[in-house]
Amino acid sequence: MTSRFTYLTGAAALLAALAVAAPAAQAAPSVPPAPPAPAAPCNADSLVKETLPSGTTWQMCWRIHRLHGLILEKVFVSSPRYPQPVQVLGSITVAQLNVPYDNGETEYNDITDYGFGGEYLQTLGGDDCKGGSARVGSDNAPEPARRAALCVSAEPSGLAYRLENPDQDRPPLAKQGHDLVLKAISKVGWYEYITEYRFGDNGRITARLGATGDLSPGDYTTSDKGWPIGKGARAYASNHYHSAFWRVDFNIAGAGKEKIEQYDTKRAGNGAGSAILKTTRTAVGKEGTFTKANRRWWRVVSPTSKNKDGHPRSYQLETGANDPYEAHPETTPDVTFTQQRPCERFATGNADPQCRTSKTILDYVRNSETLTDPVMWVRVGFHHVPRDEDQSPMPVHWQGFDLTPRDFTETNTLTPPERGGVNGQPSGAP
Repeated sequence: MTSRFTYLTGAAALLAALAVAAPAAQAAPSVPPAPPAPAAPCNADSLVKETLPSGTTWQMCWRIHRLHGLILEKVFVSSPRYPQPVQVLGSITVAQLNVPYDNGETEYNDITDYGFGGEYLQTLGGDDCKGGSARVGSDNAPEPARRAALCVSAEPSGLAYRLENPDQDRPPLAKQGHDLVLKAISKVGWYEYITEYRFGDNGRITARLGATGDLSPGDYTTSDKGWPIGKGARAYASNHYHSAFWRVDFNIAGAGKEKIEQYDTKRAGNGAGSAILKTTRTAVGKEGTFTKANRRWWRVVSPTSKNKDGHPRSYQLETGANDPYEAHPETTPDVTFTQQRPCERFATGNADPQCRTSKTILDYVRNSETLTDPVMWVRVGFHHVPRDEDQSPMPVHWQGFDLTPRDFTETNTLTPPERGGVNGQPSGAP
């Protein structure tokens, strides 16, 4: 069994300030002038407000917590077509990182046992924030140190859309997308973790945890629990898990009190040309844990805020590659919904003295409270089977999920003027 150690890099100069210019946006004729900007929700040192090349603006507050590391709060979005800023999130943060080794000898809870803040938070330098802006902040440790801890940058996200122009004399309608990217780096033991959030110009939010650094030099095992690293087949680096949890508190349009809905699509027979699939909605009215199934997904929906089509605004949870660690019941569910409780801050190993009898998400849901102000806990697991290429340094591997807007606006936020009138079924269509 190896022990964890702390490590701090030397001081680094601040990187160049982020300069993301927003071109003049041509709004549709029906869009009213932008209202006055709301008052900043936090002080200047804690505020991130950036406009992407498309004109989409994201605004949020950030801080560093001794255990959670990076916490984002009061997240708003606006765009040239929808200039009024609308709140999406109350807060989002990593709420646990469980790391058990397959040989059964070692297991860590990197958030509650060590933390992503304090001495584990890294000062950014060199290529850590190349092309971005390193923001200075501090955590709430007994002796907080101010350091360049947050990287803010704008990055191309690929083709946002393409449509063959109905006017055949003109080129296709196409646009490159961009993300506003916020990240912090924490070193715990041999691993270096990148907490990253990406805010797309189409309203999408991506939460990711990257792992790099090095393989533990002391965790070697037998061939059935590891992978041969180095010459021949003598040294087997131990396989292990990274079960990451995020705590997501929505606050759509600042109203809160969202509803949770689960959607399942199942086969209901055969049609003339394909199978008939039927989609049903199930309201999730009480606390509980839930697991993915084929064609199953969840959304968090506002009961009061609607888009211009009269549809309730919501965000949909989308998970990608995701391996549950079934050895612990609390690391098995893909998503958990709980009632908002101030002391329920960590998915496992809850260290808050106000919640001494509630240590994991399973404790939080045991009394099946009615959800009037829900919190979403997302677990994304990655089983790391080492490979020769992991030495050294280890290439970054990622795990995470997307929050995709569903009916947040009545049309695409990036819709070009030529398509501004397309909304709903075309006249005369069957």
